[in-house]
Amino acid sequence: MSDFSVAEAQACILKHVQRLGVETVALHDALGRVLAEDVAANRNHPPYDVSAMDGYALRFADIAHATADKPVRLCVVDDIRAGQMPQVLVEQGQAARIMTGAPTPAGVDTVIRVEDTAVDGDDVVILTPPQQGANIRPLGENLKIGRVVFQQNTMITPGVLAILAMVKKKQVSVFAKPTVAILSTGDELEGIDEPIDENKIPDANAHALYAQCKSLGIEATLLGIAKDDEQDLKAKLAQGLQYDVLLASGGVSVGHHDFVRPTLEALGMTMHFWRVAMRPGHPLAFGTSEQGGAIFGLPGNPVASMVCFEQFVAPALRQMMGQNKCFLRTIEARLSHDMKGSLGKTMFIRVTLSRDAQGYVATSTGAQGSGVLMSMALAEGLLAIPADKAGLKAGELASVQLLQNMDVQDAADVEI
Repeated sequence: MSDFSVAEAQACILKHVQRLGVETVALHDALGRVLAEDVAANRNHPPYDVSAMDGYALRFADIAHATADKPVRLCVVDDIRAGQMPQVLVEQGQAARIMTGAPTPAGVDTVIRVEDTAVDGDDVVILTPPQQGANIRPLGENLKIGRVVFQQNTMITPGVLAILAMVKKKQVSVFAKPTVAILSTGDELEGIDEPIDENKIPDANAHALYAQCKSLGIEATLLGIAKDDEQDLKAKLAQGLQYDVLLASGGVSVGHHDFVRPTLEALGMTMHFWRVAMRPGHPLAFGTSEQGGAIFGLPGNPVASMVCFEQFVAPALRQMMGQNKCFLRTIEARLSHDMKGSLGKTMFIRVTLSRDAQGYVATSTGAQGSGVLMSMALAEGLLAIPADKAGLKAGELASVQLLQNMDVQDAADVEI
């Protein structure tokens, strides 16, 4: 089987992972989840026309020609606070003092700001008129009873959650989160609780993957380290395949002691591809079971593992949770220096980002070897050099995937 391109691998994965079932959670547990139902308003908001300003509610016809030289004097007949209903009808030549959020009385069509008036005894003096209808929020401006305010597949952000509270959704129907297990493989690895052995490599992969899952709102299960022993590996892989998604790092290449591939096939997994034309992250495997579970065989090098997670695992997990926008947001940035590519493979360069008068500028985080984990720790984005480019020159534009929340104005959800 020939190497898949990044886009081919992404398409294959999203074709074979399904959105999960539906569960009900408390409103305050719904942040970051995806609605599995349409939500309609059960009330009008505001429930009546209300003032958007502290000022005076009046009839525009009475003040249409007011000027500083020829102000209009109106008699104040009511004083309306938020939460208090108007007591009188405002007639010609009259006005009602009104607070922000208070309902406007019958007979008025405009509110003038208190800053544009002067008080003279029981009268208010209008020095300049606003536009007709100014400073009134009409009934139902925010919500209209019966109208769908959010459709299924809406991501629940703080703003969405606030509206759900407004329509009294104490319990919310959302798509379930996948269960995820993480397994590291290899005799050379040293667990975080084990004593330091200078002849072993600390297992950073599992903890990086755990953190990446948690950033998506998923609490993954760490299965520990499987030895380069067929029986031990088979037992731990079988345990991991009880989850919706298994992330197994290391042992997915074709070395003599790389047992992951034959073991997965022996466990009944259908493997869809084993390699992707990219750097870092060439040895990447993906498979599924008849029961709908998915296995990602990730590279053993920590940077390659993390980059592959962002390109392939995270989009799959987002789709399983009902999200429509599955890929990292991207911006266009100019290179601050030359960057080497890898003909025939999409190259992902770890970069930091800055801005100047012309836009965003991308700078490499340093040495880009797939074992140089610091290059990922410092990265704000992944700059993609296309497979048909041997490299890019300083000043050229490139697509950069955002790894951190940044103040960007032109980000979009796209595939590389």
